[in-house]
Amino acid sequence: MRTTQIFFASTLYGAATLAAALDSGCFGPADRRLLLVANNAANPETTPALDALPGFERLRGRFDGVLSWNETISPFHPAGWLPRPDDVPMWERYLRALWGLGDDRLELAVESIQVNPSLALAQLFPDARLDVYADGLMSYGPTRNKIDPLVGERVRRLLHLDLVPGLRPLLLGEFGAEPRLVPTEAFTKVVGELAQDAGELPGPADPDGEPPALLLGQYLAALEIISAEEEEDLHLRMVRGAVALGHRRLVFKPHPTAPAAWSRALEREAEKHGAELTVLDRPVLAEVLYRELTPALVVGCFSTALLTASTFYGLPVAKLGTEPLLDRLTPYHNSNRVPLTIVDALLPDLEESGSGTAGVEGAAGAAGAAGTAGTAGTAVAPVAAVAADEELSGLVQTVGFAMQPQIRPDLREAAVSYLSAHLSARTWRYFKRRRLTVLGLPGGIPVPRNAAVRRVARRVRRLKRVALG
Repeated sequence: MRTTQIFFASTLYGAATLAAALDSGCFGPADRRLLLVANNAANPETTPALDALPGFERLRGRFDGVLSWNETISPFHPAGWLPRPDDVPMWERYLRALWGLGDDRLELAVESIQVNPSLALAQLFPDARLDVYADGLMSYGPTRNKIDPLVGERVRRLLHLDLVPGLRPLLLGEFGAEPRLVPTEAFTKVVGELAQDAGELPGPADPDGEPPALLLGQYLAALEIISAEEEEDLHLRMVRGAVALGHRRLVFKPHPTAPAAWSRALEREAEKHGAELTVLDRPVLAEVLYRELTPALVVGCFSTALLTASTFYGLPVAKLGTEPLLDRLTPYHNSNRVPLTIVDALLPDLEESGSGTAGVEGAAGAAGAAGTAGTAGTAVAPVAAVAADEELSGLVQTVGFAMQPQIRPDLREAAVSYLSAHLSARTWRYFKRRRLTVLGLPGGIPVPRNAAVRRVARRVRRLKRVALG
């Protein structure tokens, strides 16, 4: 029987991760390999799909064909369409005919299987073997919601980049999915291929050729984490913080859907402080910029790209604005919580010299050891130099349990152990007392010994567990 592998991707970063996994032998042999692309933008008609982006042609040769999920299910939107259970057999027959699959044995590699379009694809081919690949820091957090065992138990492996060396992902652990690293060298080699089509990038403007500081935008307002005004102010603080450290050449990489007005405000702010800011208006991966520009500093909120900068390219990095977000992020089980926690715990703060794992200033020795020097004597030790230790692993497991106690009850013991030993003024920011109380964890409000009161308290906890899902 012929074997066909279908690889699903919605971003160029994800496609690059798949290419690196293929190059390094993470997938077995197959008679045919197809790449299925989806455009999940709110208005896909006005946003280019990943197979239309610069650099994609460098990846195309790894596949025997490229398919469009948007065209397949038109006029439905990929993020919102799921087949009705009774229609699955009909849809499977249709797709096998449309894509020329016949009776092939299928193997699927998908991203974010807990949501559409990946969930829909997994359900449409109920006999296919499943692999999930992770395209960011969310792989270190728990599965965001319960997955039908008919899907989850088919997942064999979780392929992921080694963003935080030594830290084991929690994603899909409830189904026993085995984490497998996609080699860093393979990924950076693919980035090198993409860089060949990056076009002209902003270079250093000063006569000494000092590389610029790179500011990363995430468009958190679109996720309703903060308001548009607050996010614009966060970007302005990035400009001021970088200038305060001596950087006079700045490059801002906005999120593709961010308002153009933000870029103009940043340019004015940089000019006011005697610096020059260039807005990168082309869809280029941050990792391509790291390779081609070798930034003197990379600044962001809690973007995965901060970790690829530090771990893969040895670049100085700094966070900004993470601590207030830890308090405001709702609900507690919001899937951004673990990425936010990791960045907050590992990286130094742009506005607080000497804070975090390594200070933004005065750490030139640490960066020098990694082969990276910053502007005006500034540097930040790469995360690789401070790889995940037992305390960070315990923190991530504890936050993961507090987020999804019903999905990962196996993490309770680790949570109790961590909170008993490490709950302090520094680590309280990662937890809510009400959450710890509901879960009966150290740090929660003690339940009175009176039997009647205890019964009421237990009833309240049960009701809250149900409400928390």
